[in-house]
Amino acid sequence: MGNKVVDLSKTVYELCSTNPEIIDILIELGFKDIAKPGMLQTAGRIMTLSKGAAMKKIDLNTIKETFKNHGYEIAE
Repeated sequence: MGNKVVDLSKTVYELCSTNPEIIDILIELGFKDIAKPGMLQTAGRIMTLSKGAAMKKIDLNTIKETFKNHGYEIAE
């Protein structure tokens, strides 16, 4: 099973499609809207983690650290 990687240039939809565990991490970070029905299929298709962080005023470094704590590598 290789390393888990989060590519910050991919959309939230792409990330969550390849690894559903990411949804729980995003909710933990404060992206609670992602759990709403249909949100992943709509906004998630155009939203990247970088854009979402800016919109929600969540520090990108906090996001990176949280993913690292969950065993992910960050690709930028």
